[in-house]
Amino acid sequence: MFSPRRRQLLQFAAATPLAAAFASVPRPARAAFPKPELPLKVGYVYVSPIGDAGWTYQHDLGRKAVEASFGDKVMIKVIESVSEGADAERVIREFASSGYGLVFATSFGYMNPLLRVAKQFPKGIFEHATGYRQAPNVGIYAARYYEARYLTGILAGRMSKSGVAGYVAAFPIPEVVMGINAFMLGMKSVNPQAQVKVIWVNAWFDPGKEREAAATLVAQGADVLTQHTDSTAVVQTAEDKGAYAIGYHSDMSKYGPKAHLSAATHHWEGYYRRVVQQVLDGSWAPDNVWGGIKDGMVGLAPLHPAVPAEVGALVATKKQDIIDGRLLPFQGPLFDQAGRQVIGAGAKLADDELLKMNYYVEGVVGQMPK
Repeated sequence: MFSPRRRQLLQFAAATPLAAAFASVPRPARAAFPKPELPLKVGYVYVSPIGDAGWTYQHDLGRKAVEASFGDKVMIKVIESVSEGADAERVIREFASSGYGLVFATSFGYMNPLLRVAKQFPKGIFEHATGYRQAPNVGIYAARYYEARYLTGILAGRMSKSGVAGYVAAFPIPEVVMGINAFMLGMKSVNPQAQVKVIWVNAWFDPGKEREAAATLVAQGADVLTQHTDSTAVVQTAEDKGAYAIGYHSDMSKYGPKAHLSAATHHWEGYYRRVVQQVLDGSWAPDNVWGGIKDGMVGLAPLHPAVPAEVGALVATKKQDIIDGRLLPFQGPLFDQAGRQVIGAGAKLADDELLKMNYYVEGVVGQMPK
């Protein structure tokens, strides 16, 4: 998360209609999973080091919440920095063969390895973050990151003096494109002339590339920077260059005490506690969860003191509107970058349309990579 979760989606997207793959997957038939013997052995597989910010760090906060909530009812083991592919399959199989009744795999590229292991261990329960394929013992989960992106776009639109924001992006997959477009629509809602300039770094975690891209965007007139990458380099560059920054995944304010306006944050604590409780109760069944702000899976970091009270109040109001269903970030009229109307007034993009998004909305500068 992505995010180092979705590298393999690049090849997948070229060959498969994303709407069908992500949004039309039939729910597997429910299998019976009896209550486990205690302690329940729970394994977490992470694609990067835990660190103190970013995608893996947020998942590890969820893991800590499980430990705090269930105590000696669970026995948890974490394996960090597991590459996607054969290494992931080896680690997941080791968990399953060692009696781990529940395994959380937190990277997109773990999907196929996990499914192979799950088929071999039908009595084990597996949960996969950001994937699209399920099985009778495999559930999938992700968050509507774009909801928080829209709110941070409002913040950027009100705080930018140049009207230009810079966006450091990883790979051109729907999750990332959704974020860019939602951010742009948030900016546009408070400044119709706003622009978002995007630089693709083709990496989920590469501080050097991220730093270089951020500096280039500042040189191109952006005075607010944001990212869909995992390191804190963009925030640090904004701090060094005298620009504002909006973090991602985690509150990154300690890396840019003057720059960091807020962050679009992910929260897995509630979801992990709920799944563990279901397994303990013997009520778990494979699900396809896509939760948003209302579900507590997405949020905003505290606003910087430099943000005027009226701007903070506007962001808070729009956040509540999203929670109450009065505001949908992708609601009509919606136009793409070329001025083509995507949907009309009063219409909204359905989930399957969001999950195949491969175009920029009006205001985004540059061309979508092929």
